[in-house]
Amino acid sequence: MIEQKKQLENAVHDALTIAKQLGVDQAEVALTKSSGISVNTRLGEVENIEFNRDGVMGISVYSNHCKGSASTADLSSEAIHATVKAAVDIAKYTSQDNFAGLLDAELLETNPLDLDLYHPSQHTTDQLLDIAKQCEDIALSSDKRIVNSDGAGVNSHSSIKVYGNTHGFLDSYASSRHSLSCMLIGQQDDDMQRDYSYTSARDMDDLFSPKWVADEAVKRTIQRLGAKKIQTQQAPVIFAPEVATGLFGHLVGAISGTSLYKKSSFLLDSLDTQIFPNWLNIAEKPHIVKGIASSPYDLEGSKTIDRHIIEDGVLQTYLLTGYAARKLGMKSTGHTGGIHNWFIKDSGMDLTGLFKEMGNGLFVTELMGQGVNMVTGDYSRGAAGFWIENGVIAYPVHEITIAGNLKEMFMNISAIGNDVDPRSSLKTGSILIKQMKIAGE
Repeated sequence: MIEQKKQLENAVHDALTIAKQLGVDQAEVALTKSSGISVNTRLGEVENIEFNRDGVMGISVYSNHCKGSASTADLSSEAIHATVKAAVDIAKYTSQDNFAGLLDAELLETNPLDLDLYHPSQHTTDQLLDIAKQCEDIALSSDKRIVNSDGAGVNSHSSIKVYGNTHGFLDSYASSRHSLSCMLIGQQDDDMQRDYSYTSARDMDDLFSPKWVADEAVKRTIQRLGAKKIQTQQAPVIFAPEVATGLFGHLVGAISGTSLYKKSSFLLDSLDTQIFPNWLNIAEKPHIVKGIASSPYDLEGSKTIDRHIIEDGVLQTYLLTGYAARKLGMKSTGHTGGIHNWFIKDSGMDLTGLFKEMGNGLFVTELMGQGVNMVTGDYSRGAAGFWIENGVIAYPVHEITIAGNLKEMFMNISAIGNDVDPRSSLKTGSILIKQMKIAGE
C-alpha cells in the first residue's frame, strides 16, 4: 500500500510539474484508485460475483481565470503530459470566471490526521459468498411467512485518494467500505410485502453479524404484512431513523453553496436565523476514527473541523466549496465532496416514548418518489409504515402520501428519539413532527 500511494503521489506531482511548465496560473490534480468485490446469492445459489478495479486522474488548470479540465485512466508519462496539455488547450476556449481558481492557501490542511479509515478485507471470494448464504439461510428458515428472497449480498471495496495543487499541497489517504444486505419477500394470505436490512462499516470486523441482518430483514418484512390504507387526514408523523436522515439530507442541500448562489434554495438568507425549535442542535465531527464520513480534508484540500451546524435551532453555517464561497463573498467551510459525520441531539426519549408522546398518528418507515421542491420547500412523497393508536402500533399501512413544507416541518419537530441508526453518517433518531397532511382513501 505504501509503495502504491507513493507511485500515485508521484503521478500527481508529475502532472502539476507539467502544468507549471506549460505556464498556467494554477493547477490541481485529483487521482482515485479503487478496487473491490461484490457477491450476491439468492435461494442458496451464487447469483453474481463482480470484481472492479477503477482509476482516474482529473486535472484542472486555471489561466487568467479560465478553467480547463481533462482526465485520464492511463498514468504513463506520455498520457499524463497529453492530458495536462488537453486541459490547457480547453482553458483557451472557456469563458473567464473571476471566481474560478484554487482554494486560498491558508485554508489548506497542513497536518492531515490519520483517521484509521483503511481496513481491507482479508476474506476470500468463497468466504464472502458463505457470509451471504449464511445470512439468507437464517432468514429463509426463520418464519414460514418468508416465502422468497431477492438475495443477500456482500460488498468490499477499498480506495486511495490523492490530491495536489500548485499551492504546494500534495497528500493521499486510503479508505475502505464493507457491507452486507438481505432483501426478503413475505406472504400472508393474498398479501405480499418486501423489505430488507443491511450493515455497513469501514472494517469488516465492525459489521453486524449475518444473523442480525437476517433477523432484522425478517422482522421488517413480517411487520408489513396485512398493510391497510387509511383515510385522508392531518395527523402527527414520526419518521423512523432510516428515513429521518433524508429530512436532514434536504437541509444539507438547502444550505449548500451551489443551491445558495443559484438562488434555488428554500433557505436563502437564513444564516443566523432560527429554522428549528430552540432545543435542536446539530454538530459535525469530521475526525471520528473509522467514521463512515470522516475525512482529514475535503476534495480541495481544505481543513475539516468540528462545527456547530445548528445551535439552539439557529443555522450557524452554510456548506461551502471554494468556488461557492467566492461567489457568496465568504470562506470555504471544507465541504467539497459532502458533509462529515453529523450528530443530531435527541430529546432523551426512546421510540416507545415517542409513540406515547404522539398518541395517535403515522409512523413512517419507507418513503417513495422524489416529490421535494428545493426552491419552495414543498414536500410530497409516497409512504408506508404503521398507524399508531394510543401510543402503540395498531397495524401496518401503505399506499399513502404525506405532504407539507420543509420550513414548517423543521419548525414543527417536537421531539427526536435516541434510537439512532449507527449505520448512517448522519446520526439521528426517529423524528416526531406535530402535524402533516396524509392522503389516503
